[in-house]
Order: sequence, then structure tokens, then C-alpha cells
Amino acid sequence: MAKIRRPTQAGAFYEGNAESLKKQIQECFLHKFGPGKLPEISEGGPRRIVGLVCPHAGYMFSGSVAANAYYKLALDGKPDVVVLFGPNHTGYGSALAIMNDGVWRTPLGDVEVDVEIANQIVRESRIIDVDDSAHQFEHSIEVQLPFLQYLYGSNFKIVPICFLMQDLSSAREVGQAVAKVLAEKNAVIIASSDMTHYERQEKAAKNDKLALEAVETMDEAKFCSVIETYNISACGYGPISALIAAAKIMGAKEAKLLCYKTSGDIIGDYSSVVGYAAVSFTK
Repeated sequence: MAKIRRPTQAGAFYEGNAESLKKQIQECFLHKFGPGKLPEISEGGPRRIVGLVCPHAGYMFSGSVAANAYYKLALDGKPDVVVLFGPNHTGYGSALAIMNDGVWRTPLGDVEVDVEIANQIVRESRIIDVDDSAHQFEHSIEVQLPFLQYLYGSNFKIVPICFLMQDLSSAREVGQAVAKVLAEKNAVIIASSDMTHYERQEKAAKNDKLALEAVETMDEAKFCSVIETYNISACGYGPISALIAAAKIMGAKEAKLLCYKTSGDIIGDYSSVVGYAAVSFTK
């Protein structure tokens, strides 16, 4: 009997039943901040995307921004395995925690964890623990799954890695280990992060622009330095740093900002906003 990681955000961050959820995801793609059209999977796609940065707020807030990344992924073909890096908001579990077996359930079905790749990453990195408790209530990875399932059904596997510890050297170590394991595999890494939290629109947009410019240079040390210097409250800076480190090894030549919006752009309250960005890393 497979271990099941049940959804904690169905009916909260996203719709709780399959039909409403599909409709909600379609609305994200068709939204004025989204790509404006529904994605079509390019069956023999070039598979040049090695990584994406996606936001993880409720779909009504950040779903349209995330849709820009998933639209690009659909055009690029279909990965066999998706490694998901997310920050640990709950404080439960190990500092760097992987789930190495079982399935993750959403209203759209079950997605299997890639046991073999997960265990290889644990061996290669030596700093990641196998710890399900870090994942039990964490939303940052979970909210990416319905988008992936909307595109690919349950016809892909995942490896979820949760970062409570987000310092540069740990992030680098995780990124390098994952890149090594994924060499020659049809894989993509998704770093789940929101940007600035609860600042005025002007300040959030200004700071996030600096951080995202650093991401586009594909220099994880520079990115971390901008985060620290300007005290930017992006919650998944470790996952983003790990993705940058991995993407370079996996042959990425370009990091491109696909979309940046804030909660203010969506609901019209600019006094205290959260920033959302979609970024692609392509070889």
C-alpha cells in the first residue's frame, strides 16, 4: 500500500474538486496577467527548459503568474521527472528534507515520488534527510502539482525537497547534487517562491526587480547578496539559489523573467503587497 501525502490546501489555496480546479487553472492561463491562452503540450517538444521559478500563493493571487511558466513548459514538451524545491513555512521536520517514496494526492489524482532519483539525491548530497514530516503541512510544493497534472495528468514523477535551511552553501550543495543525479535525464526543477512580503507596492517592485535581475545573471551568490543587502523577504531564496546552481550544471544558457506581478496588481490594494515571479531557465 503506497504512502499517501494528502492535500492540505485543496479548498483553500485552490479549488477542492477536480472540475472546479480544472476550470480555475484554465482561468489562470486565460487571465490578463497569464499567457492569455490555454497551453498545448508539444509532444516532441525540444525540452530546453531545465528549471522554473513559480510562485505559491492562492491561485486567485498568483495563479496567473505561475501560468506563464507552465505555459512555456507545455510548449517545451514533457519532463519525466519534476524535482520541486520549496521553502519550509511550517518549521516541522529536518533542515533539508526529501520525501523518497509514496504518492502526493490532489483533487486531480495521485503523482508518484521517483524513489530511485530521490535516493540518489540523498546519497549524492549527504546533507538532505529523508523526512516526511517537513512535507506534511507545507504548501509551497503542493500548489505546483495541480498545474503539472493539468498539463500531464499523472504521467510524470516528482521528487519534493523542502528547505528550512536556506543559506547559500547548503543551497549550492543541494543544487549541485540534484544536477549531477539529473544528468542525461528528462527532468525539470521547479523552485517555488514568492517574492517580497507585505511591503508597499513601490518598495516591493523596486526590491524584487533587483533580486530578479540577479536571478537573470544566473549568479546564486549575487542573488543571495541582493536578498541580504536589501533585506528582501522572498520566502524561497534557498530554493531559487539551488535552482540557479543546478541549472548552470544542467546546461542552462539563459534565465528569463516571464512575468512579475504583486497581489496589489490583482486586488488593487497597494499598501501591503506580496510579489510573484515566473522565471524560466533554458539551455
